[in-house]
Amino acid sequence: MAAARDRPIPDLVAPGLRVLFAGINPSLYSAATGYHFARPGNRFWPALHRSGFTSRQLQPIEQPLLLQLGLGITNVVARATARADELAPEELRAGGQALVALAAELGVSWLAILGVTAYRTAFDLRRAAVGPQDGYLGGARVWILPNPSGLNAHWSAAGLAEEFGRLRAAANSDNSLLSSARTLRRASRRARLRPLRPDRRR
Repeated sequence: MAAARDRPIPDLVAPGLRVLFAGINPSLYSAATGYHFARPGNRFWPALHRSGFTSRQLQPIEQPLLLQLGLGITNVVARATARADELAPEELRAGGQALVALAAELGVSWLAILGVTAYRTAFDLRRAAVGPQDGYLGGARVWILPNPSGLNAHWSAAGLAEEFGRLRAAANSDNSLLSSARTLRRASRRARLRPLRPDRRR
């Protein structure tokens, strides 16, 4: 595992994502395998399934399937460490700015950052709490999720799934509104283009 230290993992991204999940940084295990949240005991993939984002629990090796669902994965800091607390505050702040730029480039709807402490440091928002945040980052709405690491004893598996589920409901609601707006725009365009017919009642 030591050879994986400081090694990055490629982002799993595409334009127009519904939700971009941002971990704090890769674990050594994930960096060694090349897959996000791959360490045994990490609860990201179970929470994703139990919250309804995926119809079954995916294995880390199946991560490309997320793109078909409009979901992606990145990290605030790219380099791998044994523990997140090995990161310097300056790294988190620089990573936060890079994350904002990535969200803007991709046109992300929701940016979900997995770790409230990292979020507070990266964006200098000391009172931030888990859940939806005011404002936008890179044009994306922001939701702080609990860190799914098995070392995070403050959140149970059920609690994680519930918070992931709240985000899913918000993202689905946004998509429904967007779909309705698009339908209305298409209907308006058709109405404007419909040819006039003579009034046959005369």
